[in-house]
Amino acid sequence: MSKKTLVLGASLKEQRYSNIAIYRLRKFNIETVAIGLREGMVDDVKIHKELIPFLGINTVTLYLNPTRQEQYYDYIISLQPERVIFNPGTENPALYQLLSKNNIKSEVACTLVMLGTNQY
Repeated sequence: MSKKTLVLGASLKEQRYSNIAIYRLRKFNIETVAIGLREGMVDDVKIHKELIPFLGINTVTLYLNPTRQEQYYDYIISLQPERVIFNPGTENPALYQLLSKNNIKSEVACTLVMLGTNQY
């Protein structure tokens, strides 16, 4: 089963967890797309600035604090992912409720840990 993943809040900075996550997702051969504040490439993944209506997204993994997430609520729901992973520092009860109403699972977890322990 495809776990096509959108990294939302992707960074070109190598020390950022979102950047490391893109490399790890690709290492596991998971199809990955990314949106961030600056366009560029991380591994073989292009970071887009605009909200592209990607098709077939299974997972959205968040690297934005709750305040920054608000502008993306409608976008995330429009993608109809199976789940949204709230990485440490992104926990957001208001968004959990919104996702739940739209039959989208919320997971409070760390993408890097999930990949490292085969729980992704």
